[in-house]
Amino acid sequence: MRDTRPYHHGDLRRTLLAAAAEAITESGPAALSLRDLARRAGVSHAAPAHHFGDKAGLLTALAAEGFGLLADELDRTRAAGGGVLDAGVGYVRFAVAHRAHFSVMFQPDLLNRTDPELLAAQDRASGALRSAVATVEAPQRRGADARIAGLSAWSIVHGFATLWVSGALPADLGGDPEEAARQVIRPLFAPG
Repeated sequence: MRDTRPYHHGDLRRTLLAAAAEAITESGPAALSLRDLARRAGVSHAAPAHHFGDKAGLLTALAAEGFGLLADELDRTRAAGGGVLDAGVGYVRFAVAHRAHFSVMFQPDLLNRTDPELLAAQDRASGALRSAVATVEAPQRRGADARIAGLSAWSIVHGFATLWVSGALPADLGGDPEEAARQVIRPLFAPG
């Protein structure tokens, strides 16, 4: 049975995930090592392996946390009465605020793809996105296939978020990612 008591300085699992996010933001997931992570967190080099097994386990936990945070963002948007356009902007807001999570969530070769926590978090985020797409009432705008409509919406906002985070979008869109996202995706998501 795993000991879930917090360590003397708090929740070590949480500390390690935060340190991993910081390291990934600085250097990307390829440069991350468990030894460096232990140094950053101020713990023994065995501590990360104890909690996550290996680098893939750590990145899987970070991705699962990211999908949960994304689902929370989309759920908040829906609870506030937002439709698919607002959900798209929320997706971009998440990507900008959680760059490290975003950088590993969609790299299945880095993750333990059968991890139950990851699968549950992915399903929750997918469900939140499907709920946003369902707010598009006009069938001619959404199409008959709800799955394809969801993939379409996800592709658009994920593409925009990826381009924004990587700095590849034109400078004349301005410095506000949410306003830029509204400007770019509104023609596709705004009610007809």
